[in-house]
Amino acid sequence: MKTVGHLIGRALKAYGVPYVTGIPGHGNWNLIDAFNDPGSDIPVVQVMHEQAAVHIADAHFRVTGHPLASCTSIGPGAANTIMALANAYCDSTSLLLITGASSTHMRGHGVMQELDRENTPDFTKVTEHVTKRNFDMITADSAPFILHRAFNSMMTGRPGPVHVNIPLDVQSAETDIKYQELSKRIPTGLQRADSLAIEQAIPLLLEAERACIVVGGGAITSNASTQLRRVVERLGIPVVFTWNGKGCLPEDHPMNAGTVGWPGSLTGNTMAIEADVVMSLGCKFTDWSSSSWRKGVSFSIPESKLIQVDIDPREIGKNYPVEVGIVADIALALEDLDAGISDDQAQKSYQRRVLQHDRLVKLWDQWNQLMEPRRSHRKIPTTMLTTLRELRKVLPRNGIVTVGSGHPQSSTKQDFPVYEPRTHITPGSYSPMGFALPAAIAAKLAKPESPVVCIIGDGDFMMCVQELATCVAYDIAVVFLILNNAGYISIRDGQDALMGRNIMSEFSLPGGANQPYSVQFPALAKSFGLDFATQVQSVDEIGASIKAALASGGPALVEVPITRDVNIAAANVVGWWDFPPVPTAPQAVLDDYAAGFEAEQHQGRDTSSVVLVNAEGAVG
Repeated sequence: MKTVGHLIGRALKAYGVPYVTGIPGHGNWNLIDAFNDPGSDIPVVQVMHEQAAVHIADAHFRVTGHPLASCTSIGPGAANTIMALANAYCDSTSLLLITGASSTHMRGHGVMQELDRENTPDFTKVTEHVTKRNFDMITADSAPFILHRAFNSMMTGRPGPVHVNIPLDVQSAETDIKYQELSKRIPTGLQRADSLAIEQAIPLLLEAERACIVVGGGAITSNASTQLRRVVERLGIPVVFTWNGKGCLPEDHPMNAGTVGWPGSLTGNTMAIEADVVMSLGCKFTDWSSSSWRKGVSFSIPESKLIQVDIDPREIGKNYPVEVGIVADIALALEDLDAGISDDQAQKSYQRRVLQHDRLVKLWDQWNQLMEPRRSHRKIPTTMLTTLRELRKVLPRNGIVTVGSGHPQSSTKQDFPVYEPRTHITPGSYSPMGFALPAAIAAKLAKPESPVVCIIGDGDFMMCVQELATCVAYDIAVVFLILNNAGYISIRDGQDALMGRNIMSEFSLPGGANQPYSVQFPALAKSFGLDFATQVQSVDEIGASIKAALASGGPALVEVPITRDVNIAAANVVGWWDFPPVPTAPQAVLDDYAAGFEAEQHQGRDTSSVVLVNAEGAVG
């Protein structure tokens, strides 16, 4: 007979989990002790903070498409995972979190680090709203059942994190029931689209003169890159991307129309606005990807007709009305659409969009001219887009970037070309600080042959800086590219734009002179044990420093001072965001908000009289 800990170690190995992340504590040491025993032994990665353990598991799924497991202790150790679970839940990524819990005979008696005031246990209620499924393992014999149910949930339908709570006495209890063969506990194949829905969608695509495809993270999850490229090239349909859709089509492809949304692009937003038919692939139409649904800023649905393809039926028609709603795996839906279109039909459809293709070329010319000052700033402090241009010159096409929130995230989305799927790893709708550094660890562990660069702001970096120790301890060769503007400057810029003033968003020395304050990041990195850590002194040093960091063979850090000048520092905001202004906001802000609110389409109000925003005029 084996303990539950032994069973879990063997099951994780059999289910393809390469390692477990986490931190030991009295709440899980019965469990992880079994990971020392032959047959149940599984590699572990000890992190410095439980949030990072789950971020690593999250990013591992984004890079590989396969779930990872994290294991933490009871109470505070378990609670530290909540923000990372929420991020995985919002972005539909699969992972398994195993937490310790007080023994079954001690429940409800006020055990140290136990939550038990309203429910016994209470912690499963905490994770209930940030996980796809939640299990409380109260007997040893239930362990095999719960494990295959957990993996069934993670690996079918819309992905998401799963939590298993295991009391201390259950962890060390014995059972003679073996883990179950996973192939006999999950369905065969993926979900195909209803044939009627495919038949309804095909004529819309063929007859459209200005079709547009919007690619979300679901297309990456479904590994739909090959199928997307075939449909796009046969029909000549421009493609726009959300945060997590980047890389599904190479961004040097002629049908690439750029990113869409609030921190999108002139090209992407214009193609989407002017489309008579929009086909979305695994896109939730969040507020930042749709400019808060303000008509004519990123989309106009209606009048555009929407074909929405998603694995989750709850997303169909949620924010925009659909002409055709298709519930299916994205790759299979594209295969079925492609199979239903003859070569003659495809050729005629392609020719119908020649004028749209010419329009796209002109829009790219306008956009590139507009963006050049942000991309070619020669002074230090420099701009984020200049830094990203230098990074792109030295990073191979298969190089992986993990990106933090704020200005680095928007700038990378808008202006850093990505050429392969699963090489742009960023938090989408939840957008937390603290993700990018542990995500880079996951990327390098998953793809050791690929160079990995973590693009991160100074404020974001300080949220997770302790994980530099993990990089050194495991010799994980990640390059940390710190874009240092001494503050939460994306917040400051929003405050200034909407309120005419800012507070708590700049890092400054005491004394009232507003002198920027910054940690000495190279010195900090070297104190952790990084051999290569430098701050660039000129724009000409950026590319060479990153190249040297990549070649160093270990974890490395390159700091680039970034200007605070709102006019050039980061992404060029071309969309709109519904943020109710304070009564003392500038009158122009109040007027724009009132007009934007009336033009929002997600609530179903009649917007037929709304005058569309001229995309070229909206840029600035």
